[in-house]
Amino acid sequence: MNLFARFFGRHAKDEAIRRELIKKLDGRPIKYVTERVPKPGAYDETEEIVIGRSGAIIVKDGFLLVFADGNVLFRAETEKLKASELYSMEGVILTAPDIENGGKVRTVIAYYTYFMK
Repeated sequence: MNLFARFFGRHAKDEAIRRELIKKLDGRPIKYVTERVPKPGAYDETEEIVIGRSGAIIVKDGFLLVFADGNVLFRAETEKLKASELYSMEGVILTAPDIENGGKVRTVIAYYTYFMK
């Protein structure tokens, strides 16, 4: 990849969008968190299991933390994090090596809490 494309091409735009999303997530309250895990006995299927309820997403010192049930469920470096919002905009999908679990790559989905105004 040439230097021009890195700073002005599609990669730069995607990186800017990713950083903006991570910044937007800081302090976001969450209703519950699920983890995508491979289905036992199935080659290409996954299932989601609830791993926590009632918490928040915190971005601090280059790390993103998913905090729920009084515990840090997921901690990843923001530089290695893939983040995308659900089409419904009701949550975010986070995939990265999880520092809390020895660097294992995990995919968690954090569902936002909405407050009535």
